[in-house]
Amino acid sequence: MLIIPVKEGENIDRALKRFKRKFDRTGGMRQLRKRQQFSKPSVVRRAQIQKAQYVQGLRDQEEV
Repeated sequence: MLIIPVKEGENIDRALKRFKRKFDRTGGMRQLRKRQQFSKPSVVRRAQIQKAQYVQGLRDQEEV
């Protein structure tokens, strides 16, 4: 649960902006979307491997 203390005399828009930033950093929406459908462990593992290969390729290109 996210708790955003609102300081005395603070604008509610500013507190709302802090809440949105904190919510994005915790990954709440990503987690909700991920839980909407089941994916097999083998599919998850394959996606992780493909992402790692892609990132490694980007890093290799930077070195050249």
